[in-house]
Amino acid sequence: MKLIEQPFVRRILNGRAIWPLLALAVILIADGFISPGFYEIRIVEGRLFGNLIDILYRAVPTALIALGMAVVIGTRGIDLSVGSIAAIAGAMIAWRIQAGDPHGVVLLYALGAGILCGMWNGMLVAFLGIQPIIATLILMVSGRGIGMLINLIYGGTDPSFQSDFLQWLSTGSILFIPTRLYVFAVIFLLLWLVIRRTALGLFVEATGGNAAASNLAGVNAKLIIFAAYLICGLTAGWAGVILTADTHTSDPVSVALYIELDAILAVVIGGGSLAGGRIYLGMTVIGALVIQALTTSILISGLPPEYNLIIKALVVLFVLVLQSDNARRGIVSKFRRSP
Repeated sequence: MKLIEQPFVRRILNGRAIWPLLALAVILIADGFISPGFYEIRIVEGRLFGNLIDILYRAVPTALIALGMAVVIGTRGIDLSVGSIAAIAGAMIAWRIQAGDPHGVVLLYALGAGILCGMWNGMLVAFLGIQPIIATLILMVSGRGIGMLINLIYGGTDPSFQSDFLQWLSTGSILFIPTRLYVFAVIFLLLWLVIRRTALGLFVEATGGNAAASNLAGVNAKLIIFAAYLICGLTAGWAGVILTADTHTSDPVSVALYIELDAILAVVIGGGSLAGGRIYLGMTVIGALVIQALTTSILISGLPPEYNLIIKALVVLFVLVLQSDNARRGIVSKFRRSP
């Protein structure tokens, strides 16, 4: 009880960072008991392999989309179309490679498609005033169909391709570390600099907190919301590049399926609020790692994949309850009443 009363301990317990980090630590510790060799890391064909590396490796697409989602949620918005945007970016890659474009230019086409989709969502939400969940639902429903139409342009339904450059970005390695981790680190750093070292981050949080007051203070709330969806479209485009290059094929039907739900969960687990007003980029990445660690835990435990969603929901619920101010006050008060 006296330990709980210490100011330092109370600050930690009241902080948003402790609970996602604690959940991740508990999952990883439990995995060590489930699989004795869980922490083993080895080098195979010039690249690090192991369960811990696999969690980082497979969390990259979700974390990329979650970063953009965190910015959109910071404006009190939501983007349900990120999975479809990833599918469109993947279809664009296969199309332009089949057309014979240089593969560096193909990457720009894919990212440009993501940016255009983000601009479309931003126009609907910011300038036409459509509710974000409805505006992005339009592209969520139609986006995979757009991807299939792009495939049909050159007569394929699930066209495969070969691109040493794009596949290196997704599955290659530099100094034994997977290349996609470097790609993610660069994107995260650039976005962090934009959000935390320029006025844009302040404007996004101000717009999410109170758009009307932000307008009165001279902030163009519509332009800020538009920029947030553009950023989200760009990060979704990058995720589409990583996922499509990994499988060497454009599959708009199944690529990044339901990834928008994991991205929203990652933001919320990381302490973000759907009410907007705050952006936690670092904790959003921790949230994505928690989700991927759960998935890996199910796989190594030997449980049927059907249990994945149920256990994921239970753990997420547990983390969110611990993040609740009312729950934390109840826990602290319980310790105070204990003899």
